[in-house]
Amino acid sequence: MTEPAPTPVDPIEASALKARIYTQIRPDLERIEAELHGHLDSSIPLIGVIGRHIMGSGGKRLRPLLMVLSARLCGYQGNHDAPLAVSLEFLHAATLLHDDVVDNAELRRARPAANTVWGNPAAVLVGDFLYSKSVLMTVGYQNLRILEVFSDTTTRMAEGEVLQLMHSDNLEIDEPGYFEVIRRKTAVLMSAACRIGGIFGGGSSDQEKALGDYGHHLGIAFQLTDDALDYMGDRNELGKPVGNDLREGKATLPLIHAMRTAKPEDRRTIQRVFGSAAASPEAFETVRRIVHGSGGIEYTLQRALEHVATAKTALSIFPEHPSRGILLDIADYVLCRKT
Repeated sequence: MTEPAPTPVDPIEASALKARIYTQIRPDLERIEAELHGHLDSSIPLIGVIGRHIMGSGGKRLRPLLMVLSARLCGYQGNHDAPLAVSLEFLHAATLLHDDVVDNAELRRARPAANTVWGNPAAVLVGDFLYSKSVLMTVGYQNLRILEVFSDTTTRMAEGEVLQLMHSDNLEIDEPGYFEVIRRKTAVLMSAACRIGGIFGGGSSDQEKALGDYGHHLGIAFQLTDDALDYMGDRNELGKPVGNDLREGKATLPLIHAMRTAKPEDRRTIQRVFGSAAASPEAFETVRRIVHGSGGIEYTLQRALEHVATAKTALSIFPEHPSRGILLDIADYVLCRKT
């Protein structure tokens, strides 16, 4: 018996939520964008070209926004937070460039992936530049605690990349193994963005921990929703082929649940199609139907809903504050986003 599906969010309500968030964060987004593009200048033209390609491909700037909002929630009121926030976006962009090379990706947010345009060596090296730049920008704040969190985060993210590589084409990965990958690949950076914001804003150790917990569970919910969308989304909205994880041999939670609950003949069908670039569109569609029929989508979204609830609870130690309200809205929006 499958878990009941989370209560669906009305499209009008989701649109209103997105508009409300954007209205409140627009000034911060504009500051972040200006700072970001200023730091992409280099005497090596290709660095700026590829950097602007990956940065201009429709990213949400979620991680720098989390840092800025967390700092403000802890009392910061200035404008010197932008370079530190951008360092987190540079780190994120570096991992995207490297991920696309490892995955042989053709699209990134509905645009050609950098490696398909300029080649793998250029994509990797510009990723290295963005990572190095993020470290340099963080060092400039001369805050040992921030550097500790940043360094620990990059180490755990690298471990996550290797762990995911080890599980490539592994249809036998279990749920704990899957969650370990997404904790390291996605949740750790969102958690770090919130913790670094708390440190920068002068928050207490309890506030720093609460913000880290919020970011951790938000990151898990974000990835769970992303993995569900891969089996239910629209190519034009996702910016990549639907069913991409299946083609690339990535067993995410919807598929793991299907393998655990589907009939034997359906499991054999999944095994034949999983990771097969030569499989027909009809074969992929068959697997999608199996995943849906097994309750894999509902199960995944239910887990995402649980992590969103935990994330929101973590913010309960903070008093009413505009930034707290925005963070709560962001948590809700993670569940109803389409991209």
